[in-house]
Amino acid sequence: MRTVFVTGTAGFIGFHLADLLLKEGFRVVGYDGMTDYYDVRIKERRHQMLLQNEHFSAHVGMLEDFDGLRALMLEERPDVIVHLAAQAGVRYSLENPRAYLDANITGTFNVMECARELGVDHLLMASTSSVYGANDEMPFDEREKCDTPLTFYAATKKANEAMAHSYAHLWDLPVTMFRFFTVYGPWGRPDMALFKFTKGILEDTPIDIYNHGEMYRDFTYVSDLVRGIRLLIDAVPERPESREDIPEYDSLSPAAPFRVVNIGNSDKVRLLDFIEAIEAECGREAQRNYMGMQTGDVPATWADATLLQELTGYRPQTDVKEGIRRFVAWYRDYYGV
Repeated sequence: MRTVFVTGTAGFIGFHLADLLLKEGFRVVGYDGMTDYYDVRIKERRHQMLLQNEHFSAHVGMLEDFDGLRALMLEERPDVIVHLAAQAGVRYSLENPRAYLDANITGTFNVMECARELGVDHLLMASTSSVYGANDEMPFDEREKCDTPLTFYAATKKANEAMAHSYAHLWDLPVTMFRFFTVYGPWGRPDMALFKFTKGILEDTPIDIYNHGEMYRDFTYVSDLVRGIRLLIDAVPERPESREDIPEYDSLSPAAPFRVVNIGNSDKVRLLDFIEAIEAECGREAQRNYMGMQTGDVPATWADATLLQELTGYRPQTDVKEGIRRFVAWYRDYYGV
């Protein structure tokens, strides 16, 4: 039984990934800081569900605690590390940038140091579509330069990619970074758009719609996302002998066993259409509070998922209306509304 060490298992994506890995016969060691960025009770509930499986263990600790993290890693000796834990939220990075520095820079460095010392088979780490920043050529391709981040959150994730490349080169550590595109689904974070829109519509309170709804997002259903991560665990990058060995579509580094992979639905959905689908599922119309573009926001995201499909044979495919239907059903059940 292979062991996967997953950071952020009480979080939205980490919970779903751990659940999938357990179902596929892995032993999963979960590590989470249980921070109060949002309601800790939903985090505790996620861990409680995972603990029903005897092959899951939950550990509470901060990424910044290198000694504690290292001691646990050395004890568990994972084969693979999937690093998902981070200070999330684009807008919150305007209010509290130091939280992102501590968790996303120092915390990620600590994870990389553990991976280097252990010599794991594969280190996989979460990045974000936000690193594409001011890029406007779409769909976004992993081989594009990403030198214009628009928020400090995006900047920390871009820094993580650069840090990881250096470790891959120096220590021959296989690293895959994945860029997520607007992930949604059951057990989602309360600060995310779908959660807030559903809550507002069902409670008949106003919802804030930025840029007057003229925004587009590549909404990626969480089960599709974690399936992509699971398959990428086995797609271990290898240092190429020459640039000519790298396929034209591949983001593989010519200098390291390192690549970046988009995980997105490869479709852009207009925000107003997204809201109308939630209204239809809730059976009522929203009170709409139209607002201007917020600092750090981008008008559109859209993933080119060619590389993911070439590496794994898989492409996310859940229709956004079906994904919304599943989320609203979960929300009604969880909150009894």
